[in-house]
Formats: sequence, C-alpha cells, structure tokens
Amino acid sequence: MFDVTKVQAAPGSDLLTPDNAVMLFVDHQPQMFFGTGSGDRSSIINSTVGLAKAARAFDVPVVLTTVAAESFSGPLLPQLAEVFPGHDVVDRTSMNAWEDEALVAAVKATGRKKIVLSGLWTEVCLVLPALSALEQGYEVYVVSDASGGVSPAAHEHALQRMVAAGAVPVTWVQVLLELQRDWARQETYGAVMDIVKAHAGAYGLGVVYAQSILGAHAAG
Repeated sequence: MFDVTKVQAAPGSDLLTPDNAVMLFVDHQPQMFFGTGSGDRSSIINSTVGLAKAARAFDVPVVLTTVAAESFSGPLLPQLAEVFPGHDVVDRTSMNAWEDEALVAAVKATGRKKIVLSGLWTEVCLVLPALSALEQGYEVYVVSDASGGVSPAAHEHALQRMVAAGAVPVTWVQVLLELQRDWARQETYGAVMDIVKAHAGAYGLGVVYAQSILGAHAAG
C-alpha cells in the first residue's frame, strides 16, 4: 500500500549501480558477426565497445566468454579484448553459456545479482543463458543494441521471449548513464564524457559542441 510518508529522494532498488551489477559479454566473435543480420554490424560493435568501456569506467566486474574459439567462431572481438587486456576469456562448447561450469563460477564469484547481458546471437547464445539465470534467481538486463540475431525477426522474438520471462531490455547508453546517474560525480564524469563522445553518435557530437561553447564541464 502506498504511504506518502515513506516517500524520499532516493534511488530505486531496481537501478543498476557499480556495486550490484556484473556484465556478461557472450560470443562477440568474427564467425558470429558473419551471421548477424538483425542490424548494422558496425553499430553493434560500437555499442559493445561503448558498453565495455562503461564497465571499465565504473569498475563493474566483467565476464567474457566465447564459443568454440579455436575450432569455428574465432577469437574475441579485438576491439572488446582491447578494453580488457589480459582478461580471462571463458571458452565453451555449449551454446547455452549457463551450462558451462567455469562461466557460472565466474559470474557467481562476483557476488552480483544483476547481470547485464549482451552478445551474439540473441536467439541462441543470449536467450538460453538469460532464461537459465532468471530461473535461478538472477536479474537479467539485456543490452539490445550490443547484441544481434541472424535476422530482425529472430532478434526481436528472442527479446520478447526474454522479457516475458522477466528480463529487462536496455541500451548501452542507458546502462552508462544509469551507472553515472548524477553529473556531480566527478570521479567518473570525465570518463563518461569520453565514452559518449567516442561512441554515442549525435549525442556525443552534442557534448563536443556544448563543451566547446560552455567549457569542459558542460553536463549531459
């Protein structure tokens, strides 16, 4: 029951924070990109790198995983690997990452309940671990623009299936700004602006313009 006396200026518990989230990047690999047809592949790569830089800027734990890297799908996307040099990559044989013990152990080790999930393809390598993690009590946030399926229909239907099961669809910029949430947080402000200018398209150009007119601390 709503009680107005309990209303206060405070964030909701559903919000992503640097302290409650883990980012899981699934199968951003050459062979998987070859088969992606739900959207522009360069845009998906851009969104993926923007999301990865958001994780780095806020020190959010990251789990990287590939499938059949040496026998079929190729290595982790170089642009993604560059953001996390030397980071362990869990290579699997299973299409469902949540059936790989090393992958699940890596997620569990972070102690985080909110999984920010992205990868290829949406209708296989995302939907399977998303449904599995949801069933085991995790909260799953699917980054739709850092993910892709073999066709627009495949991508959209997989998103619908995940949402019906309780997953939350988000975009990479949404995740970035939700982690920042207050322009007064100077410890991450500069990094966020750099990410926006590099990867957020027209929004990034707007920041460049605002900072050229108003100064380096023009917010938003």
